[in-house]
Amino acid sequence: MKITMQIKLQPTKEEMALLDFTMQEYISLVNDILDYAIASDIMPRLTSKTMIAPLPSALKAQCYVDAKSIYNKTLKHKSRLPVLKKPVAIWNNQNYTIGDGYVAFPLFANNKTTKTKIAAIVPQRVLDITATHKLGTLRITKKGDKYVAQIAYEVEEPTIKVDGNVMGIDLGIKCPAVAVTSSGKTKFYGNGRQNKQKRRKFAAKRKKLGKAKKLKAIKKSRNKEQRWMTDQDHKISRAIVNDAVVNGVKTIKLEELSGIRQSARTSRKNNHSLHNWSFYRLAKFIEYKAALAGIEVVYVNPAYTSQTCPCCGKRNHANDRNYVCSCGYHTHRDRLGAVNILTA
Repeated sequence: MKITMQIKLQPTKEEMALLDFTMQEYISLVNDILDYAIASDIMPRLTSKTMIAPLPSALKAQCYVDAKSIYNKTLKHKSRLPVLKKPVAIWNNQNYTIGDGYVAFPLFANNKTTKTKIAAIVPQRVLDITATHKLGTLRITKKGDKYVAQIAYEVEEPTIKVDGNVMGIDLGIKCPAVAVTSSGKTKFYGNGRQNKQKRRKFAAKRKKLGKAKKLKAIKKSRNKEQRWMTDQDHKISRAIVNDAVVNGVKTIKLEELSGIRQSARTSRKNNHSLHNWSFYRLAKFIEYKAALAGIEVVYVNPAYTSQTCPCCGKRNHANDRNYVCSCGYHTHRDRLGAVNILTA
């Protein structure tokens, strides 16, 4: 499986300008190739010599690869071709080097291509990975005023053994995740109240910035909120998988991602939280961390998991967070979801 690591670049002002120019030209060339394909109704055969752009040959070739991939995907799914806007540039694994304190890759300047070393914060962990793993593409992007190098690398997935303990996980808003194992253990993860409060503060701040027409500050605030939310999902998914390993879990059951937003109960005050909280991201974090631990992940239909009694099968609506059935069964509403996902 592929994992992506990030390296913070520390370019000079001249290098910043060159990186900005390169990323913009890269996106422009990809869009030009796609425009050509639309007009011709076929993906053209192009080489680095026939593609006119102030970019190294390696980048031109990668532009063609990216454009062809986008074109083929849109044909397969019968969707409209997108127009790429976010500045980015991608080098294949034969055209860059990672060293102690730098990342080097070819750039086009003064009418010639030169492999340029850009100062970077390269942890020892990254150096160890580059020495022991097969690296994929290098992707340079810009987040705010920071430049980031993203490198994909391959890791071998452990052999998954399906026999053993099973864990069912219910994802939600008030409680980000509840896990129940087939051995009877239950655990709640994350703090939904804290998450909502944090996001409301970010939203209130952006509202004030909007009245002041501070667009850059609004974007910075939104990026900061996304980083915070992503960090929370990483911590929750890591805790879940760690507990799964300790409890001998071999299979984790999650709700099908396509129906998770529809199945989650919401209200007007929760609506903003629901549509800004990425269930998909948390599920994917759990999935890839579980794969590295040799744990299988299975997705099940979440329909009525928060209403169906696991003892008699009768459907009841919970009173706030308390679920009580006429047969005598009672539990926390979110735990009920996890129990039903476990037995699905």
